[in-house]
Amino acid sequence: MTETVARTSTPGVSAEERELRVQLAAVHRIADWYGMSELTSTHITLRIPDTDTYLIKQGNMLFDEVTASSLVKVDLSGNVVGEGSPNGAGVAIHGSILRARPDVNCCLHSHMPYATAVSSLECGLLPMTQASLRFNKQMAYHNYGRAATDPIECDLLAEDMADKPVMLMRNHGLLTTGKTVGEAFVSAFYLEKACQFQVIAQSTGQPIVFPKEELQTGEGRLGGGDVAAWAPLLRKLDRLDPSYRD
Repeated sequence: MTETVARTSTPGVSAEERELRVQLAAVHRIADWYGMSELTSTHITLRIPDTDTYLIKQGNMLFDEVTASSLVKVDLSGNVVGEGSPNGAGVAIHGSILRARPDVNCCLHSHMPYATAVSSLECGLLPMTQASLRFNKQMAYHNYGRAATDPIECDLLAEDMADKPVMLMRNHGLLTTGKTVGEAFVSAFYLEKACQFQVIAQSTGQPIVFPKEELQTGEGRLGGGDVAAWAPLLRKLDRLDPSYRD
């Protein structure tokens, strides 16, 4: 089931691709509300199923400018299909994950402040809050290394991600994935919340009370019912500014 419905058709684009473009444009606008953008940096991508291509924003566009028709189609080798000029680092980072993970359709990379702060701590994310417990056994870590466009760095990124759905990129930010844009967004939202709670607690200098051990070591909870928030967010976006569909 798709997460929103396109209002208009786009010449030369299938109905399926048009719908995916609308979804990806929407998540850019919504992510911007929650501080997941950084000027023209950071990216969200969405695979076009049954092809070797995915969609990414233009390199010179802000998140709140992205529309369905402005998105660029790129193949898994990094070549632009059609027109457009995406950011090279974005293509390198997202392409490496999408190539290695056929089970993933959407990748969201952000430099959100609390996640970036926790990514720089030796302890990483601690199993101390309800928000952080959802990521138990779901988290990967990647050490800051070469330039994002370096082929060796791309290989290491995919290797470190392995089969995990979320990653803290040390000294850099977060990367979340999902089968839909809703899944990737909700994971990013709660990962930043978990990191925010941790930084606030650690800043007090007081000992941290951890949940029971069985909760700390159990499986996390991602996707599924958590994406129930996505439909209300889309309704809000349509009320405030439906231009993302253009």
